[in-house]
Parts: sequence; C-alpha cells; structure tokens
Amino acid sequence: MNGLSTVLIVVGLFLVGGVVSFSKQKLPRGVIAVLAIGAAMCLAAGVLRLEV
Repeated sequence: MNGLSTVLIVVGLFLVGGVVSFSKQKLPRGVIAVLAIGAAMCLAAGVLRLEV
C-alpha cells in the first residue's frame, strides 16, 4: 500500500461522510449525487492502485 492509494481511500471515505451528512440535512439530490460520484471515484482509484 503506497501513499497515494492511502490518500485516495481516505479522501473517498471523507466524501462518503459528507454524503451521509448532506442527506441528513436534506440538501438537494443533485449536490448529494455529485458528491457520491466523487467519493466512488476516489475509492475506486485508491483500491485499483493497491499493490496486492
């Protein structure tokens, strides 16, 4: 596990927390969708960069 993959996974988890928080605050679905797509992309990039 290198540094960049760790950073991408941590950022993705941070954005997932933002999605949960924004959905509890009843923000518009468009904002939540964009944030969720960004979180999914960060998590996917971090997982794909793992050296297993």
